[in-house]
Amino acid sequence: MLPSPAARIVSWWRRLLGLASAAGDHANPDDPNDSAIERPWRHRWDHLPKRSAGAGFSRADYAEARRRAREVARATLGEALWAKLQDQGYLDVPSRLRPGLTYRLRVGRRIEVIRAPGVRSPWRYPYLCINPTYPLPEEEFFAQLYLYARDREDVILKVAAEQPWDQLLGRTF
Repeated sequence: MLPSPAARIVSWWRRLLGLASAAGDHANPDDPNDSAIERPWRHRWDHLPKRSAGAGFSRADYAEARRRAREVARATLGEALWAKLQDQGYLDVPSRLRPGLTYRLRVGRRIEVIRAPGVRSPWRYPYLCINPTYPLPEEEFFAQLYLYARDREDVILKVAAEQPWDQLLGRTF
């Protein structure tokens, strides 16, 4: 059930003043007004400059976000793949839907499509661009791309925009 207009106003003032919600200090995942839960996909991020998390992010915030992102990426990949990424600077993920194609994933860069000799690519250009919906640290988004390339290649085929050149991703920092 949606909260009444009065309850929304009270909730807004409590958040503005930094007070706990009426239900207590803990987060309620069912409450769409609960500010303790981040829902960045519900916002538009087009107003931010590229490779930025916004004006409210300090150097310390960036450092902490990148530290956590490194932990997420390392845990997602596992020690062997993490070490391989650190040594090579990229991971190759063979296509399961298009034999002879390999996705070369690099942190903060576009996906490079590598073709085996004699294999035709479904794309005219050798790079695929996928940006996150909202600003993310590069290593965290890399881990997401790796999982998509490995397990949900159909999504990559659907959303990736082919590009003629390599470039940094726009919504990562």
